[in-house]
Amino acid sequence: MTDPTTVTDLAALTDPTTLADPTTAWAVVAVVGALVALNGVTVLAYALDKRAARRGARRVPERTLLTLGLTGGWPGAIVAQRRLRHKTRKRSFQSSFRLTVALNLAIVVVVVLVVRLSSG
Repeated sequence: MTDPTTVTDLAALTDPTTLADPTTAWAVVAVVGALVALNGVTVLAYALDKRAARRGARRVPERTLLTLGLTGGWPGAIVAQRRLRHKTRKRSFQSSFRLTVALNLAIVVVVVLVVRLSSG
């Protein structure tokens, strides 16, 4: 069993038996809260870009949208793309977006595996 006494112990976050520990529970709440906020910001960025596109105003750079997805905001990006019907037909963007989703998921898997292996 992992030592759940430190918030930075990622193995504790992936071990269901440690969720009863208040420190670990707060860490999980913090991570989930950060992801919810990031996805909210991502949806807002897509909405602002859609609005700017309609008005012919300065757009949100695609690099920004892709970076938000790469850092964990890709679920919000998918929701925004579908609900706003934005960035769904541009193939080059969709290819890059899919790559950022795959990279994000790969990074998460590697981090979890490394933490699991290092914790014994």
